[in-house]
Amino acid sequence: MISARVCAAGSGEPPAASEWARFRGPNGSGHSSATDLPTTWSEKDYRWKVRLPGTGHASPVIWDEKIFLACGDNATAKRILICLNTSDGRPVWRREYESAEFSKNRDNSYASSTAAVDRDRVYFYWTTEEEVTVLALDHAGQQVWRRNLGPYKSQHGSGTSPIVFQDLVIVNNDQEGPSSLLALDAKTGATRWKVDRRTDRAAYSTPCVRQTEAGKLELLFASSGHGITGVDPQTGRTNWELSGAFPFRVVGSLVLAEGLIVGACGEGGIGRRVVGVRPPAGDRGPELVYEMKSSIPYVPSPIYRSGLVFLWGDNGLVVCLRAATGERVWQRKISDRFYSSPICAGERLYCVSRTGIVYVLAATDKDELIASVPLGEPAFATPAVAAGTLYFRTASHLICLPSHPAGR
Repeated sequence: MISARVCAAGSGEPPAASEWARFRGPNGSGHSSATDLPTTWSEKDYRWKVRLPGTGHASPVIWDEKIFLACGDNATAKRILICLNTSDGRPVWRREYESAEFSKNRDNSYASSTAAVDRDRVYFYWTTEEEVTVLALDHAGQQVWRRNLGPYKSQHGSGTSPIVFQDLVIVNNDQEGPSSLLALDAKTGATRWKVDRRTDRAAYSTPCVRQTEAGKLELLFASSGHGITGVDPQTGRTNWELSGAFPFRVVGSLVLAEGLIVGACGEGGIGRRVVGVRPPAGDRGPELVYEMKSSIPYVPSPIYRSGLVFLWGDNGLVVCLRAATGERVWQRKISDRFYSSPICAGERLYCVSRTGIVYVLAATDKDELIASVPLGEPAFATPAVAAGTLYFRTASHLICLPSHPAGR
């Protein structure tokens, strides 16, 4: 289980069920406390469906009754930041920022990074070849601060997302140019600390937080240049590193599972390695507990539940492992392709395919496909859940699907 202290790292309080404040929700785990989300539905079950002002793969983030989302204009690269009401999907505000076009993977977008939000502000991140931008707006849409962290170089564009840790905005700036990890003051945008990193393949992983055996919190980062790195969130000091963990590009994010850190890397659109790493404790350094070199994801992040890790592959191969040992429990091949990462609610996994079909699987040691429901258009974004409501972003719409009575 994820401790309340770890989940509270962003706001000083355990996350409410009405909040989904970063990529994949509480600590990036992909977990929602909702237990009655629907498994079958049609368009008439939507609370609302609204057309978006641009494209993008960023997930929505939710705080109380507001949804925050980044969009991009494919023709001009303009960044369009919006806030919607959760009740009816109507716009609360919209902000536009001129930006420069740049070379990127054909499946990437100008709005692939998910925002992070706390009780006071929402933090957006995007890049061009000349500028890494981190922008803070208050909940009314007024700009609080904006930072230019320098140029960005990557053949595929960018896609990592910021997180909030207490009074800091944490940015993973591992790229093919000058690389760094940064902590910015959430109120002012001032740099609180910066750690220079080796230049290597750009990393798209979003950091998470771990509680050590000593009860301290540390940030976890993943990249091909440094493997897995544990960092003191207050000072930026590197606590430990397993540099050989990821010899290929890291796209998916790390998850915590049975005292281990699980993550993957790959290249050429194919997952090449999954590792389960035991972090250091006392005089013992980090330990590679297990690895897999086939049947693994490249873009989708792993997810953990009740002693099991689920690997949802880009090619539709879903593998269930014993989290502590890496033992394979079951696998299923879905005839579809995926960029979205799975989320978990109750005993169910939800993942959206690139063709826009939501697949619902049992999050147990039994292989069971519960349902598959089409959204009607392609979708690359990871779903969000808040206040018992599912949010799906497709190529041109945001969909709000409320919970149904038990048994639906």
